[in-house]
Amino acid sequence: MNGILVVNKPQNFTSFDAVAVVRKKFGTKKVGHGGTLDPMATGVLPVFIGNATKAVDLVFDKSKSYRAGFRLGVKSDTLDIWGNCTEQQEISVTREKLEKALGRFIGDIDQIPPMYSALKVNGQKLCDLARKGVEVERKARRITITRIELKDFDGRNGAFEVDCSAGTYIRSLIDDIGKTLGTSAVMTSLVRTKSCGFTLSQCVTIEDINSKPVDELCLWSVDNVLSGYFPVVLDDVQKRLYLNGVRLDAARLRSTNDSNAEIPKGELLLIYSEDAPILLGAGMINEQGELVSVKHFQG
Repeated sequence: MNGILVVNKPQNFTSFDAVAVVRKKFGTKKVGHGGTLDPMATGVLPVFIGNATKAVDLVFDKSKSYRAGFRLGVKSDTLDIWGNCTEQQEISVTREKLEKALGRFIGDIDQIPPMYSALKVNGQKLCDLARKGVEVERKARRITITRIELKDFDGRNGAFEVDCSAGTYIRSLIDDIGKTLGTSAVMTSLVRTKSCGFTLSQCVTIEDINSKPVDELCLWSVDNVLSGYFPVVLDDVQKRLYLNGVRLDAARLRSTNDSNAEIPKGELLLIYSEDAPILLGAGMINEQGELVSVKHFQG
């Protein structure tokens, strides 16, 4: 069985725990997920099953959306409320001042990953080093914030919604917001509301997975996470040659939508069979004008 199961990951549950539940339910080891969520975070976790695992690194929409809770005037070693509190301050921050500070983070910004993260430095996970009391220098990474909207604020505790690029650490974002305000800040809750183009309304729960028959669990086609790429359709002869690893003449290919559309070179293409249409794989046109396979989704 192949497809994507969109899971609403519960709190106190790792992303690997969710994958393990799906592996057991579907009876396959070929399971992966579309972006790790911290154990204390909840929300959208797309889980790829069977041949769909080949699409994990090809997802077109890599952006994420979150609703995050925060508290000003508090600092912890993990940058969230579940860590060891290292500092508390009296604060005086108005909603207007906070909204102005949030606006400074819109666009492309540099972010330093937190020590308590799964990133590796010299082969060691930062979180493993942090638990030993070791702190190492981390290089800033360029991320993009496209929207950040304050939803609640009582002068100390609040919540905002944010749309951002993959690789954004919301804990670090909140810490940086606190610094901009001249104080400290920690994350108090985190819900991922969108990932790989999927939203909370499309999720199933762990309870659903454990209690419902497999055929009652909604599996989404790989097409849903690849639909931004240019589509190409193959006739029966081309399909047979393609699946056998033969490079096809790009001049003989056509789009699924417009037979006169020019097929782009050097970009990922979705390869469909004419007789369904069935997604066969992904490929691209090389400098010699040939269709070269990147991934096969059949077989």
